[in-house]
Amino acid sequence: MSDEGWRAFLAATGIEEWVVLHGGPTAVYRTSSLADAAALAQAIAAVPGLNGTHAQINLLSDRVTVRLTRDQLVIEEPHIELARAVSVVAKAHGAVADRSAANEVQVAISAKPDAIDLGFWRAVLGYAPMAEDNAIDPLGNSSTVWMQDLDEAKPLRHAMHIDVSVPREQAEGRLAVAVAAGGVVVDASHAPSYWILADRSGNKVCIAAWPDGAVDSSEGA
Repeated sequence: MSDEGWRAFLAATGIEEWVVLHGGPTAVYRTSSLADAAALAQAIAAVPGLNGTHAQINLLSDRVTVRLTRDQLVIEEPHIELARAVSVVAKAHGAVADRSAANEVQVAISAKPDAIDLGFWRAVLGYAPMAEDNAIDPLGNSSTVWMQDLDEAKPLRHAMHIDVSVPREQAEGRLAVAVAAGGVVVDASHAPSYWILADRSGNKVCIAAWPDGAVDSSEGA
């Protein structure tokens, strides 16, 4: 598992409608009806090589969302070809790609090493493990839970925040509307990779263009 896979995916051509969110390569296609969405989903499911993978297809009355993996760290070269094939099928069905609709929410629960309790969260939510530090909805409908090590220097023993993973070109717009709605920017030192905001009560949320943007100004990028 490494960053090489998603970096290669982002650099590939012919898949510009795809976004690499925290949960992997994602594309959203607009359709004119539920019947059209269902027909598109069925056609995508028949793409050679897709069956047997961890791909996920969700449909609503006016859109189909396709995710090729549940983890951006396991993206491999075949995912690029699968993305291209899905894009061809979507175009043939008259569906319109909408990068702005791609969005993923993750609950990040921080704790000191001796207090990490991911087993509890998997049990109480009915979630399944994907990696040693997270829990995922086995139906693919709800947010992922990620157990994050809390900095030993911090006085808190636990904390919780929300990560919102969005396409790179949507991050600053999402930031602007969040601030207009009363949010306060707590930390912008990692922009444009991500920003940390808080509501009036101090509850924190991270708007992340990473990995789709993959730029962190604090690292001299």
